Amino acid sequence: MPSHARVIPSIEQLRQRDAVRRLESRYGREATLVAIRHETAALRERLTGGSGDASPTDPETAAAVILAGLEARLRATLAPSLQPAINATGVIVHTNLGRAPLARPALDRIAEVAGGYANLEYDVMAGRRGSRTVHAARLLSQLTGAEAAAVVNNNAAAVLLVLAALADGREVIISRGELVEIGGGFRIPDVMRQSGAILREVGTTNRTRAADYSAAISERTALILRVHPSNFRIEGFTERPALAEVAALGARFDVPVVEDLGSGQLAAGTGAGAIGDEPTAGASLDAGVSVCTFSGDKLLGGPQAGIIVGRRPLLDRIRGHPLMRALRVDKLTIAALEATLIEHATGRADRTVPVTRMIATPVDALAARGDTLCARLSDAAGLQVSTQACETAIGGGSTPGVTVESRALVVEVARRSAHELAAALRANQPPVIGRVADDALWLDLRTVLPEQDEALAAALLRLARC
Repeated sequence: MPSHARVIPSIEQLRQRDAVRRLESRYGREATLVAIRHETAALRERLTGGSGDASPTDPETAAAVILAGLEARLRATLAPSLQPAINATGVIVHTNLGRAPLARPALDRIAEVAGGYANLEYDVMAGRRGSRTVHAARLLSQLTGAEAAAVVNNNAAAVLLVLAALADGREVIISRGELVEIGGGFRIPDVMRQSGAILREVGTTNRTRAADYSAAISERTALILRVHPSNFRIEGFTERPALAEVAALGARFDVPVVEDLGSGQLAAGTGAGAIGDEPTAGASLDAGVSVCTFSGDKLLGGPQAGIIVGRRPLLDRIRGHPLMRALRVDKLTIAALEATLIEHATGRADRTVPVTRMIATPVDALAARGDTLCARLSDAAGLQVSTQACETAIGGGSTPGVTVESRALVVEVARRSAHELAAALRANQPPVIGRVADDALWLDLRTVLPEQDEALAAALLRLARC
């Protein structure tokens, strides 16, 4: 057997080949060199191990083996790990899939702002340094009725900042029934501890009265914290004072009431995309709440952000706290948020903001899409697709137990289990994420963007051919 050193060409010899030069121009010199080293090392190990496979016995054949794996290695090494996916799970605000898809106006605005400079912290009229906290504030005040507003990077950060700015070293009164855990294992008591506030629990898990709050107020009290149950329900023998009652109590003792709403619904009652009795920031402020926090990427349908609205004196203290800089958002988040807020302010959200549109879409429209897709796939051998009624969850820690009637494609392929089909669709480009129920694969059309129907059909056709 010839020596490995004579069989495997040198790296410099490989670099002189046209195919490698083309790869260097596409992927860069350093990345290509690293990939060549890995491929030559893999071949050397194969030759040393004496595998039963046919091994190259001359430099030309060895070069062909190395080049055959080179581009695939470069593609895999330099491919971004974050990739688009088709959400067919039936969960609209799906935290694991990136929560809210952004509206086209928000995407356009990001591109416009990201491609150059912007007045992020510059007062154009005065010709001097400005503040990024002014952006989106006017729109948020218009939509909620707040005197002032601020934006940070998520709602947990918003709660942390509010507590740090308004209650560091002092007591915060909260009902035991509201000491919740939010996504990722973050718990309200932990957030409170990090802020420097002192937890003062009142009531019980299932029953808290206004008198419990009143009895706990002292000279050590900084504020009353009310946490909306956006990701859980307590039913049965329960009692919880109305928000207006708690706010009136706070006003009587001159103690601010802060509410963590979480979900960020803007439309009330029967407005487009409104969910049942889910409260809005505007309604909370009308009830007398001093400060309200909520998410930008849940029912509002914008980018990940924590939004703080309320009375100006308190917002001034919050915006002036040192944590504001650590938790601030960048120009891209502001651009996307402002564009999303404009869609809500102009009444277009039910047509342009994907989360609002998904919630508001009539089930008949989903049934029509399902029929069209079934007809398109009807000739695929071995593939059976039907449209079935189902329920879509709102998700994202919002509106627990609330679902919206929907339609799903139920997919079956001869001699393949539902779990095998689900795995095959996850391997598609883009990945299609469905759910398995009743020994079948369900693809909920309410969470599939209409513009993704063509890609979904193509994925199912490939599934039938495999």
